[in-house]
Amino acid sequence: MLDSAYPRRWPAYALAVLFLGYSAGKAAFALQGRLGFPGGPPVSAAETQGYLMDAATAQWLATASGIVGACVALATVTPLGRTAPRTLMLLVLTVMLAAVGGGAGIMILDGFVGMGVGWKWYHGVLGIVVIGLFAEMFRSYAKATTRVAG
Repeated sequence: MLDSAYPRRWPAYALAVLFLGYSAGKAAFALQGRLGFPGGPPVSAAETQGYLMDAATAQWLATASGIVGACVALATVTPLGRTAPRTLMLLVLTVMLAAVGGGAGIMILDGFVGMGVGWKWYHGVLGIVVIGLFAEMFRSYAKATTRVAG
């Protein structure tokens, strides 16, 4: 039986890979000046024109956010990353969990219930996996950095 109190590193590594894959997909679309994500629902030209900023700029910002996400995920398990103040890291992880959970939640709802965005059931499964990985990374970091008085 696995000890749930034991800090695990693999969820952080898996999330770092997922964040880098997200960044690569966003960069590919940024180069094309398109909104969306490879393998995701298509975004119409009308939606792209009505978007609040230029599509390429939005995609490059999303690319950067994925790289930052991968770095934060790795920071939860590397010695250098563990030098960051625990309270600050927990705050950053909480904000990231809300953002990632929101995006994954949309994929889950649209994939299984249908909201009209166009995500499929397998995107919903991916959303569940991402939320689970993030929650475990958060729990593992919090457990590993808890100081026991003594």
